[in-house]
Amino acid sequence: MVQTHTEIAPQRFRESFGRYFEDFNVGDIYEHRPNRTITETENTWFTLLTMNQHPMHFDAEYAKHSEFGRCIICSPFTVALLVGMSVSDVSQKAIANLGWKEIKLTFPLFAGDTLSGESEVLDKRESKSRPNAGIVAVRTRGYNQDRKMVCEFDRMMLIAKRGFDVEKKAGY
Repeated sequence: MVQTHTEIAPQRFRESFGRYFEDFNVGDIYEHRPNRTITETENTWFTLLTMNQHPMHFDAEYAKHSEFGRCIICSPFTVALLVGMSVSDVSQKAIANLGWKEIKLTFPLFAGDTLSGESEVLDKRESKSRPNAGIVAVRTRGYNQDRKMVCEFDRMMLIAKRGFDVEKKAGY
């Protein structure tokens, strides 16, 4: 996580997070912190909020008879958590998310598991239509507490160049 502090008045500082386009280097890997232990309640809330009606996420009796023997964490919740965990490292200065692809759910998560994440910079290039921004592609991976990979996806974002971000315009 890139964190800076800007002096906005004598002895008054404001923190800022994230990377500008210029700060990304292909091959760099950012480990996202903090990790996140997932609860059964959060998983139930997510399934209710998204209207996911699959009983594997909230019906313990049903799930007991599955190959996993218990409820599993709703996979879009896993993806959403990993995206959120990665914001301060890869998209805090984003102008827009341009897309996700190749989402792979490689191992189930269960209530009580702790999710950790990392993102690797795959590519970066200048934007052809926006001279004040560039396009960055990352691969984000999520792991459980045993370092078993549970999820992987690629993501592309339009990232502001230094001096052209919304924070600056908004006075942050």
